[in-house]
Amino acid sequence: MKEAILKILAAREGRTVSGVDISSQVGISRVAVWKHLKGLKEEGYAITASSKGYRLEEGDDLLLPFCFENRKQGIHFFPSLPSTMDRARQVAKQGKGSSHLNVVIAGEQTEGRGRLHREWVSSSGGLWFTMILKPDLPPALSFKVNFAASLCLARTVQTLFNINARVKWPNDILVDGKKLAGLLSEMETKGDMISFVNIGVGLNVNNFPGKENVDAVSLREILGRKVMRKELLSSFLDSFESKLSTINTEDIIGQWKKYTATIGTRVRIETLTDISHGLATDVDDTGCLVLQEDNGNRKKVIYGDCFHQ
Repeated sequence: MKEAILKILAAREGRTVSGVDISSQVGISRVAVWKHLKGLKEEGYAITASSKGYRLEEGDDLLLPFCFENRKQGIHFFPSLPSTMDRARQVAKQGKGSSHLNVVIAGEQTEGRGRLHREWVSSSGGLWFTMILKPDLPPALSFKVNFAASLCLARTVQTLFNINARVKWPNDILVDGKKLAGLLSEMETKGDMISFVNIGVGLNVNNFPGKENVDAVSLREILGRKVMRKELLSSFLDSFESKLSTINTEDIIGQWKKYTATIGTRVRIETLTDISHGLATDVDDTGCLVLQEDNGNRKKVIYGDCFHQ
């Protein structure tokens, strides 16, 4: 019922809708309408009330299931979550995400995290989502899914906004050296096959991370205008789904390298137990970063946080 009411408000594109009008369209009393709208406001939806009725602010940029006509069965939206990764894991384990490419989206995250458990500030206006994936791949090839996601995200940003988005190993998106997006993945296996791979994406869109972190940037800060998150997410999901359909046969790493900002750059690599410095010379066919250390040793790095220097 709440979704039906939101759909009515969104269709009016920011105009006020009377309680009587909503009541007649959804078939419940005005008191029931008021209670549902009160609940929606408590959940975080920007709904204003007046003597003339109710208005949904920014209704043209909703991320609710009905906004994604061809994907609405696989979209799970929440105005606020501690973490989309945590909720996606629950959805995947409960079987609710049984179909391929379900997406858990949050209007904001209160406990968002990045690699190595670092905090990821996820205020309203960004795109915070986790994809539940069930690729027909053995665990040893799961890295292809992660690289395909960052590749498609960089391509989508370049195509839609003519921005030189580049990929940083292992899975960040940079624009002029500043972090536009980060990706985080986790996997569960069953036997010798993948049960699911969940990829979380934090993409700075209409928020202003640059005020708190000079090394981060949003599309709005770059373009000087608001961006419609629904169109951006839809375009990315279409591109990523197409890439997944041929992931077994495609040279994902080779394509990813065409967008890299890391290869040829001096880097610092941090893991939970080690710090390495050197020149990033390549990414091999398994997704490992090839590092020429300052002491002359050649080292392959499987995982870690990468900082360009």
